Amino acid sequence: MRVVSLLPSATEIVFALGVEPVGVSHECDYPPAATEKPAVNRSRVDAEASSAEIDRQVLEAEEGEGVYDIDLATLDRLDPDLVVSQGICDVCAVDSVLVREAIDRLDLDCEVLTTDPHSLGDVFSDIRRVGRAVDREERADDLVESLEARVAAVEATTGSVERRPRVAVLDWIDPVMTAGHWVPEMVDLAGGSEGFTEPGGASRPREWDATREYDPEVLVVAPCGFDLHQTAENLADLTEREGWHDLTAVREGRAYALDGHRFMNRPGPRLVDSLEHLAGLVQPELFDAPPSDVARPLRPARAEL
Repeated sequence: MRVVSLLPSATEIVFALGVEPVGVSHECDYPPAATEKPAVNRSRVDAEASSAEIDRQVLEAEEGEGVYDIDLATLDRLDPDLVVSQGICDVCAVDSVLVREAIDRLDLDCEVLTTDPHSLGDVFSDIRRVGRAVDREERADDLVESLEARVAAVEATTGSVERRPRVAVLDWIDPVMTAGHWVPEMVDLAGGSEGFTEPGGASRPREWDATREYDPEVLVVAPCGFDLHQTAENLADLTEREGWHDLTAVREGRAYALDGHRFMNRPGPRLVDSLEHLAGLVQPELFDAPPSDVARPLRPARAEL
């Protein structure tokens, strides 16, 4: 089967099921073999810009031709049997409407599988759906069972904890946005309390004063699409805000930067890795700390990596 995957999480799922896609998105970089596949889309946003500039470019693109452009010539040449797209966020990846328009325009004979996960359960369901679509049902079942077992192990460890710190996970810096969808659920599983964002709800902007009032005891800064280096370059958007140094998480050395490009924001198999990394930050007495290339503490004095 010739599969084109237009979002990183789906690419990771397809590879995990033993199928190599013939085409991917411009952001697909895991496993490393994905980088060798032709990209079927392009972004109109400069991913290397500052957090505020990226936000401006996204808003401008949404009012114009959209954030993404599909390479019709490449898609036509690849002639897929299946295209995996998404409906959760038209900023994170090409949405299914644009994909279907491209397929109709090229008169391709292929199916479109759209993912729209808002919880860990939804992600596991998507893995099984992809498994059925690519004739890897048994392998998908085995993968989901192994992931569910790891989630259950985390939950069993944190189920009886008496002290659940207030946790905030930011998936953007300027403007400040709190992470939604599966993240509040993951915070709870990791032994924290997330009273800031509705489980399953979309990530959304927050007034800085609301963040200060919530006063997280654990703060995880994991901007969508930013690795640790790019997060460090943009930290001033947080650290120069009034009251930053007064946050309990900052004062007590429990503010962290986490690689949001590889973890937290990709609803695929590595979301369980993200849960385990998060547990190490929220309940360090019970779990190992994440590797330094995944998460690093922000220094309390200067709030830098």
